[in-house]
Amino acid sequence: MSGQGAPGLDRIDGSGLRVVVVAAQWHEPLMDALIAGASRALAEVGVDQPRLIRVPGSFELPVVAAAAARAGAEAVVALGVVIRGGTPHFDYVCQAVSAGLMQVGLRTGVPVGFGLLTCDDLAQAWARAGLPDSEEDKGAEAALAAVHAAAALRQAEQPWPA
Repeated sequence: MSGQGAPGLDRIDGSGLRVVVVAAQWHEPLMDALIAGASRALAEVGVDQPRLIRVPGSFELPVVAAAAARAGAEAVVALGVVIRGGTPHFDYVCQAVSAGLMQVGLRTGVPVGFGLLTCDDLAQAWARAGLPDSEEDKGAEAALAAVHAAAALRQAEQPWPA
């Protein structure tokens, strides 16, 4: 399972942090579970009222994540599901979304929690969706990664002592 070796993150205070969750609409039951996991994790670290923006599919995640960053989000959580099919569509979408989300973070300086499930089949997606019988909760992991990265950025931007 892909979660092996995941870091044990320290408890963090996300109070007052402006977080936007951008979530695709494809595979609605899976997306509902990912959004619920992200929302739970954000609430646990004190993020009040994260903004949820839905987009048609995963391909649209980067452009809306960039707009959220430009509009004042301090962290963005990008959630989507792409299931491998019989054509190269899977590879193109996954590669474009991954590169696009990375560019959003680099160009805006706003961290993007990567919650794009790129799975061979629905069983793999369900195993990562954060339900009671799932092995992982990628929605929660992406949310916590974004909040931790935002805290790390605050620390990195602190002036050096004179």
